[in-house]
Amino acid sequence: MSRTDEQAALLTQVGDLRAEGDALYELLQTLSEEDWSQATTFKDWTIYDEIAHLHFSDHMGVTTLASGADFKALMRDIQTSRLPMVVYTRRWLGDIDGPQLQQRWRSLFLDMCDRLGAASPGQRLTWAGPGMRPRMFATARQMETWAHAWEIYDRLGVPRVHSDRLFNIATIGVRTFGWSFTNRKLEVPTEVPYVRLTAPSGAIWEWNDPGSENRIQGDAVAFCQVVTQVRNVADTDLSVSGETAERWMAIAQCFAGPPEDPPAPGSRA
Repeated sequence: MSRTDEQAALLTQVGDLRAEGDALYELLQTLSEEDWSQATTFKDWTIYDEIAHLHFSDHMGVTTLASGADFKALMRDIQTSRLPMVVYTRRWLGDIDGPQLQQRWRSLFLDMCDRLGAASPGQRLTWAGPGMRPRMFATARQMETWAHAWEIYDRLGVPRVHSDRLFNIATIGVRTFGWSFTNRKLEVPTEVPYVRLTAPSGAIWEWNDPGSENRIQGDAVAFCQVVTQVRNVADTDLSVSGETAERWMAIAQCFAGPPEDPPAPGSRA
């Protein structure tokens, strides 16, 4: 891929990230002041905590885009504090209410998107896990924004509109097949399951060998919910066949960090 093509691909990815943020911002504008303190089904975090987490993660992104050394210093401060991230984040924010947080998150999010779009496609960004190039970083931010927004949609009982920018998240989900096992210190199965998903537009997305006995087929939204752990696979209509495919869907985790368990069946149906 030429540098021009890489830059175009990065801008497309950043555009998808920006659209994900736009959709969340539209939802947040419907909140009352009281809604911000409502508890979600994710670790008993409130809606305020969800946006605070996204806001601080975006702050980390802006920091590493500016300076890898500054990012490492920020990580040292977090580790030295020995505070749970939700507590550290609230202290970092100071005494601001939900509507103020909404505007701070929005402003920094847009700044991060602008910085990502202007970054060199080949730049290696320092991160808590392995370093990432800007295009992958944009996709990771889209994935986290999309996933944490589910806690708010679920809490408010608001239906969600989907688009084919979900392809980016589905791709991360497929590519982290091996990671889901190695992160739990489990041997990675030799046969990678075939994945066939129906996109929101009705398009068909496919990965891996269609001749595999291990297969995952169904709605792309449901697959993305499972790999981001906002739904238990038992609460979706995904068709999962084969021992390896079943094992994967039971522990699928497309995000970095220590192993996390999906929500219990029925808890976020």
